[in-house]
Amino acid sequence: MAEPANLPTAWLLAVAVLSIGTLLFLIIKVRLHAVLALILVSAATALATGTPPGELVPLLIEGLGTTLGEVVLLIGFGAILGRLIEVSGGAQVLCDGLTRLFGERRAPLALSVASLLFGFPIFLDAAFVVVLPIIFSVARRMGGSVLLYALPATGAFLVMHALLPPHPGPVAATQLVGADMGVVVLTGLLVALPTWYVSGYLLGRWLGARHDVPVPALLGGAGGRPEASGTDSAGGAGDQATGGQEPPAPPRMPVLLFLLLLPVVLIFVNTGLETLAATGAVETEALWVQSLQALGQTPAALLITVLAALYLLGWRRRNDGASLERLIDRALAPVCTIILLTGAGGMFGAVMAESRIGDALANGLDTMGLPLVVAAFLIALVMRVAQGSATVATTTAAGLVAPAVQAAGGHSQFELALIVLAMCAGGIVLSHVNDSGFWLVRGFLEMDTKTTLRTWTVQATAVGTMAFALVCGLYAVSVAAF
Repeated sequence: MAEPANLPTAWLLAVAVLSIGTLLFLIIKVRLHAVLALILVSAATALATGTPPGELVPLLIEGLGTTLGEVVLLIGFGAILGRLIEVSGGAQVLCDGLTRLFGERRAPLALSVASLLFGFPIFLDAAFVVVLPIIFSVARRMGGSVLLYALPATGAFLVMHALLPPHPGPVAATQLVGADMGVVVLTGLLVALPTWYVSGYLLGRWLGARHDVPVPALLGGAGGRPEASGTDSAGGAGDQATGGQEPPAPPRMPVLLFLLLLPVVLIFVNTGLETLAATGAVETEALWVQSLQALGQTPAALLITVLAALYLLGWRRRNDGASLERLIDRALAPVCTIILLTGAGGMFGAVMAESRIGDALANGLDTMGLPLVVAAFLIALVMRVAQGSATVATTTAAGLVAPAVQAAGGHSQFELALIVLAMCAGGIVLSHVNDSGFWLVRGFLEMDTKTTLRTWTVQATAVGTMAFALVCGLYAVSVAAF
C-alpha cells in the first residue's frame, strides 16, 4: 500500500466521507444488502487509498477473518445459550423475577441494572447475546417496541465497555499513560454511573418509545412460551422424547442465575488475573494462572456455560441428544446473517485502519496545541470514526497522547485517570457502519440501518459526550484546586 505520507490529508478525509456516504446510500436508498454493500465499499476505499490490486483480496479477507475469529464463537455460543434459556421457559422465569423485584412499570430499569452488572467483566458483544433472551421475554410480556427494553440495556453495556477496566481499551490506555489502575476504576465509576443513568437508561427509554420495532423471533417464537408448539423447544422435544408426557416445569431461578453468572465469574477471573499480572501481583508464567486465564477466555467461558446449560436445561430434563441437536441447529441458523454482517463491518473497519485515515487526522490534531484532556478525546474520536473499533481508537489515542503527558509532567493520578477516561469517551462515540458492534446490534434486534443510526449511534454518542463533559468538569475542578 502507498505510504500515508504520500497521500494528502485532504484526500484521505474526502475518501472517508465518500466511502461512508456511499455505503449509507447503497444500503438505505438502493436497498442493496448490507453485506454486499460493505464488501464493495471496502474494496473501493482500499483502492482509493493506495492498496495495489494484487493485495486487495488478501486485505479484505484478513479484515473479515480477524473480526470473525473474535466474534463468531461468541455469537454462536450466545445464540445456543439464549435459545436454551428461552425455550426451556427460563427467560420467562427471569422475566417474572425481574418484574416482581422492580415492578412491571420499571422493567426497563431492571434490565438496565442487570446489564450494568453483567457488563462490568464481560465484553459488550458477549454480554449482549447472553442477556438478549431476557430482553425478548420481557418485551413479549410487557408489549411495545423491543427497543424500549433493549436500549436501556445496550446503554449500560456501552458505558461499562467504554469507561471501566477490565475492558481492553481502558486497561491499555491506563498502562500507556502511566495512570494507577485503582484510581482509574474509582474515577471511572464516578463518571460512569451518572452517564449510565442519563445517557443509557433515560435516553434509551426515550429513544425506544419513539421507534417501534417488533420483538424478533431469533431465540424462540414471537408469542409466549415456545414449548407450546412442540417443535424445537426443550420442552417440546421432551414431549416427543418421552412419549407425549407433560413437559417439565420451567427451570428454577437458582439454576438460571448459575448459568448467567457462570460466564461472568469465569471471565472476571481471567480479567482479574490480567490486571493482577499487570501490577506484578501474580506471576504470568505460573501454570495455575495460565490455566484459569484459559478457562476465562470469553469463548471458553461461553462454551463451558453452553455445556452446563445442555445438561441442566436439556439432558437433566429428559431431552435426548437428537432433540437438542435440532434445537442447536435452529439456534444457529438465524444468526448466520448476523455473523456475516459483523464480519463485513470488521472488513470495512480494517480497510479504514489500513488506509491510515485516522492516523493522518490524529497527527494533525496532535500538533494544534490543544489541552491534553481535549486532545485525548478528539484523537480517540477521530480514530473511532475512521476505523470503527472503540478499543483500537482508545489504544491509538493513548499511544499518541502518552509522550505529551510524560513531557508535560506534574499531573496527579486523578488527572491522569481523567485523561484516560477522556480517551475512552472519545472512543465510544459515533458508532456507525464501520463498527462491527453496530451490525451485531442491528442484526439481533432486526432493525434497518436507518433505525440503528437513529438509536444505537445516537445512544453511543450521548454516552461518550456526557462522559467527556463530566471528565472536563472534574478536570477543571482538579486544576483549580491544585
